[in-house]
Amino acid sequence: MTGAPNTSALAQPSGALVKVVPAVFVLLWSTGFIGAKFGLPHSGPLTFLLLRFICTTSILTAAALLLRSPWPNSWSVVGRLAVAGTLIQGCYLGGIFVAISLGVPAGVAALIGSLQPLLTAAVSGWYLGESVKPKQWFGIVCGLIGVVLVVSDKLHFRGADAWGVFSALIAVAGITAGTLYQKRHLGGTSLVTGSAIQFGTVLLIFLVLAPLFETMQVDWVPEFTFALAWLTLVLSIGAVTLFYWMIRHGAAANVASLFYLVPASTALIAYIVFDETLGLLAIVGMIAAAVGVFLVTHR
Repeated sequence: MTGAPNTSALAQPSGALVKVVPAVFVLLWSTGFIGAKFGLPHSGPLTFLLLRFICTTSILTAAALLLRSPWPNSWSVVGRLAVAGTLIQGCYLGGIFVAISLGVPAGVAALIGSLQPLLTAAVSGWYLGESVKPKQWFGIVCGLIGVVLVVSDKLHFRGADAWGVFSALIAVAGITAGTLYQKRHLGGTSLVTGSAIQFGTVLLIFLVLAPLFETMQVDWVPEFTFALAWLTLVLSIGAVTLFYWMIRHGAAANVASLFYLVPASTALIAYIVFDETLGLLAIVGMIAAAVGVFLVTHR
């Protein structure tokens, strides 16, 4: 990227900002499953994501032009952004949405997603040169145990398609690889223009996939419209921007560990919104996940 150095708060974070951003990210990211639950009954997963990518790319491109954010100065940087966007946005979101649409319970999808910190920690050492201390490994295991407890009541595979579980695993692999790739190759890119290119890439991909595998019919009821708007503005723009920002300013394993809190946070939101019951194991699991994140992120 070219242009003058960015001296904004997001570029040079204060101590308070560093502490607040992860909590906000977890809260926003947790609403993704809630949005999917509202919207997927009214559209196919690929069609839903295509509409989401169209909206997000349009907003980010307009913002980049309005803010005069610097665009890549070489096609190699554009290519790297496309690779990271395909992995983080295409593989992860596509995998999770397809998994849920095929019958995988949201809790099971969240549990599979919690494998990301383990994969990230295992690979970041040789790929990024980051060291993972024994205390952090203990925190990773503690977080995984916490996630298992949180979603234990939802582990019912009777109605889940095996392809759905495989799709969720693809999602985990995609976001893990994308996180590491983003951390290593895209530290100096503009968050606005970089995100616009990444979402534009997956927009083109889903423009092919959606009509190929789905009828692209949409039931434009208020629930779907709300879900589309929420996932576009709050998730794709808000939470994803925070995600990229944290990758830039923190160790990859630290950022990945935050995903341990997502199932617990999602369960709490579902309890408030859909009156889903929170059992004792879920509460204990939330505490264990929080302890795990603390051990990983505090060196």
